[in-house]
Amino acid sequence: MSRVGRVERTTKETSVLVEVDLDGTGRVDVATGVGFFDHMLDQLGRHGLFDLSVKTDGDLHIDSHHTIEDTSLALGAAFRQALGDKRGIVRFGYASVPLDESLAQVTVDLSGRPYLVHSEPDTMAPMIGPDYDTTMTRHILESFVAQAQVALHVHVPYGRNAHHIVECQFKALARALRQAGEIDPRQTGIPSTKGAL
Repeated sequence: MSRVGRVERTTKETSVLVEVDLDGTGRVDVATGVGFFDHMLDQLGRHGLFDLSVKTDGDLHIDSHHTIEDTSLALGAAFRQALGDKRGIVRFGYASVPLDESLAQVTVDLSGRPYLVHSEPDTMAPMIGPDYDTTMTRHILESFVAQAQVALHVHVPYGRNAHHIVECQFKALARALRQAGEIDPRQTGIPSTKGAL
């Protein structure tokens, strides 16, 4: 069974192509023009063992917002496509990932219903590198959730370094998505009393 998603999204602001294979080996080829965002997408693919290709050409002469937002929307749509009808999946996933002084706890339900709960320290530096506004992390997750149609809870109870605080969220998200999307050998149907997700 092939669990691959491919989404193209083109607007007046961006052109995005995302391809994801949920049953990959963590091969990542990402180029959005936003260095730190590329680094986070690399974490997502490698720690989730997803083969992930992302190519985005955006209006970076304005700022990085549209590039990050539209890439995240396309990424969520590709994940949803790759999951198909979700027959046989585990459905729920959880990961707690430290990165030095920071800790991220992520829980996901591949429910078909988009919902985000997100908390992180509000004392972070406003920027990471020249073009990553740290308030974008929540917006990335909002955009991903809206298109992937998953319930996602992300909690960072403590941390000091902005880079670490954001990176541990992506690593934990990768592990939780990997766990939730894995095929359960004991699950022959769709893991819902409704019969659909």
